[in-house]
Amino acid sequence: MASKKIKVGIVGGTGYTGVELLRLLAMHPEVELTVITSRGEAGMPVADMFPSLRGYVDLAFTDPTASDLNACDVVFFATPHGVAMSQAQALLAANVKVIDLAADFRLQDTAVFEKWYKMPHSCPGILAQAIYGIPELNREQIKAAQVIGNPGCYPTTVLLGLAPLMEQGLVDFSAPIIADSKSGVSGAGRKAEVATLFAEASDSMKAYGVAGHRHHPEIHAQLTQLTGADLQFIFVPHLIPMIRGMLSTIYVKLTEQAKGIDLQALYEQRYRHERFVDVMPLGSLPETRSVRGSNQIRIALHQQAEAGYLTLVVVQDNLVKGAAGQAVQNMNIMFDLPEATGLEVVPLLP
Repeated sequence: MASKKIKVGIVGGTGYTGVELLRLLAMHPEVELTVITSRGEAGMPVADMFPSLRGYVDLAFTDPTASDLNACDVVFFATPHGVAMSQAQALLAANVKVIDLAADFRLQDTAVFEKWYKMPHSCPGILAQAIYGIPELNREQIKAAQVIGNPGCYPTTVLLGLAPLMEQGLVDFSAPIIADSKSGVSGAGRKAEVATLFAEASDSMKAYGVAGHRHHPEIHAQLTQLTGADLQFIFVPHLIPMIRGMLSTIYVKLTEQAKGIDLQALYEQRYRHERFVDVMPLGSLPETRSVRGSNQIRIALHQQAEAGYLTLVVVQDNLVKGAAGQAVQNMNIMFDLPEATGLEVVPLLP
């Protein structure tokens, strides 16, 4: 007898992460798409807004107030910050799992959350039990989780890039860790804003959030958790004129101990069983196009032996491993499915 499919709801299905969830879940063999909400587009067939989904998704958007999310097994929130925490209590009471792609359940320190997101945290009790959803770091906790705080896109590249060093105590904290990160314009979301208009963003590149970016405290908190040590972290994001893709170049000072270790072998060993982490040959220069449309993240090591530094180059698709794909990966773990189910997508080239 066929096993029961997972009933999935998506709150906020009209943004880029929402449509990416739909693209992945529509072909997921163990999923039944049940509810897709949109306050502004209620009644519109999903395929009318997103023609790429014609023949794959036959649902219409429903108003959140008229949607029976309690009938779902899991609900993804592809919404602005603050929405998931306003509904999480009722969903958990109905035994519905929650995966939030915004920041409501990423930062365990409510004071830090409130500082950066300019809103009170309405359910600190639920936050305390939420698991930070990077499977390669927190797989065992994710298995038993009811609430997942899906990581930000930039943090995914930085944390997976640094984790093997951090876990082995090979970082010299006398110097700051520096992450220089670039993202395509889809990272800004699907909204009308002058800064992301084609005529504004094309043929140009700029840094932003230099004085402070919301992903900075998220990365800092997770790095501190990995090491148990106080550390300095400098993070500068940039907007680059392409739709999808993210590249982080990370500079880190190594301990004396690290200088005698084969770091390439360390990374290959750490990620040898991770389907979606590709440690490339030493000295490689991964390109964002090599991961486009896939849940893959690729990491390359460049050691500056004389300076005592390691440079890491990490690429991913910001909408997949950086958002919707990682959320589906988390769902698979929570429901005891093979982790790659629905995610075996070959990157698009050209």
